[in-house]
Amino acid sequence: MADPGDGKMASPAPLKEKRLMEVRVGELPRWLLLRDLSPSGVAGAFRRGYERYHSKYIDVRKGSVSGVTMVLAAYVLFSYCLSYKELKHERWRKYH
Repeated sequence: MADPGDGKMASPAPLKEKRLMEVRVGELPRWLLLRDLSPSGVAGAFRRGYERYHSKYIDVRKGSVSGVTMVLAAYVLFSYCLSYKELKHERWRKYH
């Protein structure tokens, strides 16, 4: 533990076990290097994210449309980003 007089506190959990929102800006590069960036590690991260989303918004006793709405909003945003180049050119074709 750090000395209470120096103003610094020791982190209660090792850096590898911290979530992204718990990591300080100075620790971010080191935290990113500790992540498993192999295909199986990335797939596991997506799986855990999906399970967290599903248990929080879909698999609940009193559900609402918020979980499905977020998926639809993400789909609309993603498809807009993919077709932005064509939409930008279409905007100018109207008047010329």
